[in-house]
Amino acid sequence: MSRGLDPRVTSLGPFWILPVLILAANVVDVDTYSCHEVRTAFQLRQVGPLHRVPETPGTDVDLLVCKHQGPSCCTRKMEESYQLAVKRETVHNIHSYSYELEHLLSGHSDAFHDMFQYLLSFSQGHLSSLLEGSYTSLSRQALPHVNQLFSSLSLYLRGANVSVEASVNQFFNHLFPLVYTRLINPGIEGSMMSVSQMSDCLRMIRQDVNPFGPHPAVMAQELAGAMGVGRQLGLALDEGVEVMNATENVLLSKECVKGLVKMVYCSHCRGLTLIKPCVGYCLNVMRGCLASVSELDQPWRRYTSLLEQLTHGMAGHHSLELALLGVRGHVNEALLYAQLHGPLVTATVDKVCGLSTGEPTGMQPPAPEVTTSAMTSSTPFPSAAPSQPLPEQWLGQLAHLRSSLPLKPSKNNKHSLRTLSREFLVHLHRYKSFFAVLPEMLCEGENVVDDATCWSGDGVVERYVGKVVGSGLHAQRHNPEVKVRSTDLTLVDVKERLESFNQETHDRFPKLGQVEAWEELGSGETQEGSTTDCDDEDGCQASGDGQDQTSHTVVSSEGKSIGRHPGGASPHENPAKPPFVRVFSGSPSASWPRPSSLALLLAALSLHWTSV
Repeated sequence: MSRGLDPRVTSLGPFWILPVLILAANVVDVDTYSCHEVRTAFQLRQVGPLHRVPETPGTDVDLLVCKHQGPSCCTRKMEESYQLAVKRETVHNIHSYSYELEHLLSGHSDAFHDMFQYLLSFSQGHLSSLLEGSYTSLSRQALPHVNQLFSSLSLYLRGANVSVEASVNQFFNHLFPLVYTRLINPGIEGSMMSVSQMSDCLRMIRQDVNPFGPHPAVMAQELAGAMGVGRQLGLALDEGVEVMNATENVLLSKECVKGLVKMVYCSHCRGLTLIKPCVGYCLNVMRGCLASVSELDQPWRRYTSLLEQLTHGMAGHHSLELALLGVRGHVNEALLYAQLHGPLVTATVDKVCGLSTGEPTGMQPPAPEVTTSAMTSSTPFPSAAPSQPLPEQWLGQLAHLRSSLPLKPSKNNKHSLRTLSREFLVHLHRYKSFFAVLPEMLCEGENVVDDATCWSGDGVVERYVGKVVGSGLHAQRHNPEVKVRSTDLTLVDVKERLESFNQETHDRFPKLGQVEAWEELGSGETQEGSTTDCDDEDGCQASGDGQDQTSHTVVSSEGKSIGRHPGGASPHENPAKPPFVRVFSGSPSASWPRPSSLALLLAALSLHWTSV
């Protein structure tokens, strides 16, 4: 016998079926839209405490950013964790892109300074060896002044408040008393009333007496010109590092953080943990967040252009290397000049200082012709009669002192300043538009997609239909995703400082942009009148072996062109001072190839002095 339905159930009829079906549908929807994947993503990305993620979606959640109709796996506490996480992740991503650029600037700043120090040490050692080998009578007392000179030059290249011209003048001021008492008038100290008083007087009158001819001024001009560019390059690299440090510490506004949370994490609230933002949507968010950063684009482009010009001006034609290694040659020529004009220098000193008690032994009386002081056996030159031709053995010793100086100690050493500069410029070229393209770099790769299944901030769409704005503050007025209400004052200061640095560099070196690029200079090119080969790696010979007979142009520390006449004499040389006597460089066979050349030179000198 079958059992029938309860009369009460039968009396309800079909009305009970509808609530049961609705309840079943809700259960199925909750099962298919669980928070399990959201919890997993929350934990893997280390967003915050896992207990903040609910097991099942809620329908009455009061959210501030990720608002939408329907159940949600997010809570207000989760939104707070998302804001902290998205700020941390965005700053980390900015650091990952800017780290290489910052490392490029700071690493090459150290590398350039190390190379400068290497060149300074090599030049200092070469000058010291000259004094020890050829001017032994004064080398021991002169070496401390050599050390002081190169120490000052090193400080100058590192940005210290040091004057190259003052350092060079101080060096020659201290050198003059030693040259006067040991080369021009050896043994005169024994006949002086006060050696210290005599030395003080000689130092004070050195620039007025001009015992070294034009060589100190030419040396100072060459060093100031080449080293001024090198110093400015070091300062520019340090300035770039400061700009990058300020950029990495950029503050993200509240509107930016909300836009980032909406772009990155609001899809998680719906259980869509694998969907990625649309490319256009991401660009709008990032350009809004980095609007103040993008304002650095134009001054940064000018800054990188100045870096290129400074590098070309410093390493092109081996300018800095030749200037530093040419110190030896200038000092040598200055010492030779002082010896050749010893009688005239002595007569002037006696009139000004008046400290001598008698004429030193072997001193020749002043005469209107080229004479030399009688040298002791310890001096590098024998004595010569005023009206007699210079002995061939003396000329050979002169040429030996002016032996050619290679640009680098070894041809096998390919790590030169020029090589380092080329490497730097190759890497720098990639970062000229860094601040303009930074939003694009953050919106590329696996972070975004550009197909029919991308996240638009409100849902999954086939394509992003919003207007994609450009970079910079002005373009953000039409940004549909992030409202830019103010500028970052820190970045405003950085921009002004960078613009000011660019302008100061341009004002100090107005002719910097006229320096030829290496691609135009070519490889292995020699200067006009040069007979030695010069390639990119091995360079040319230093100016220490004597300048070419062709005219040159020297750029001062202020970027002004200073004409140099053949023979290195200044165009404004005082005609009342002793005339410059040119002695050419090279080995004896190379510098004095024919007896006829000697005869012509000596005849010209004799005629000149006779006519005075």
